[in-house]
Amino acid sequence: MIVAAWLALWYWSAGPYRRYVGHASLLEPGALLAFCRALPQGEIVVPALLHAIAWVLMIAAMMLPTTYPLLGMFRNVARGRVDANRLTAIVVAGFFVAWFGFGIAAHAADVAIARGAERLPSLALNGWMVGATVLAAAGLFQFSALKYRCLEQCRTPFAFVVSRWHGRSPAREAFRIGFDHGLLCVGCCWALMLCMFVVGTASIGWMLLLAGLMAAEKNLPGGTRLRLPVGLGLLAIASAIVVARI
Repeated sequence: MIVAAWLALWYWSAGPYRRYVGHASLLEPGALLAFCRALPQGEIVVPALLHAIAWVLMIAAMMLPTTYPLLGMFRNVARGRVDANRLTAIVVAGFFVAWFGFGIAAHAADVAIARGAERLPSLALNGWMVGATVLAAAGLFQFSALKYRCLEQCRTPFAFVVSRWHGRSPAREAFRIGFDHGLLCVGCCWALMLCMFVVGTASIGWMLLLAGLMAAEKNLPGGTRLRLPVGLGLLAIASAIVVARI
């Protein structure tokens, strides 16, 4: 699934359909404008659908690898059950549901900013301020208590699984494990994922870099120590953007 997601994103970003990842491009002449207009509320539904597909691919490619320790621990706990594979798939589904909810919220915020830019010419001319703000917020979030609490729980998969798995309602408990882990993953990684809206949601290079950082934070023995250099780096980039524009 992870390999297929990366290949799909690579093809999408390298091919003629790259601009469809950015929903604003759908309304440009020559894109899917006619298709959008042919459907009821198509100018809203079609961009949101394509954004959802791209977001699911990004989560599968970038975030699913960070769940390997949890999935491995769950398979050990469920070993010997005839439905172990199905339950593992349910864990993955719960994880996706949590991240998909965040993707919807991020898409709504992105649309609101884009529409605000249409009404406020000053915002459209100073769009760099939004990017600098997102990067600065992501940098500051690296030092927050919420980041630390969520990250620590993500880094202890044994305690996480054992506290939620009792085997009495296997499907429900498996979904809760995936969903709760997804919420914690959102809690520690949402700010870094928002950076994709700044650097470009179709940039494979940035996806690889951010995915590597999040996987290292969650899984490497010294992953928690990355909070400082990553936070300072994001603040430095945001400051450089501001200085370059002033």
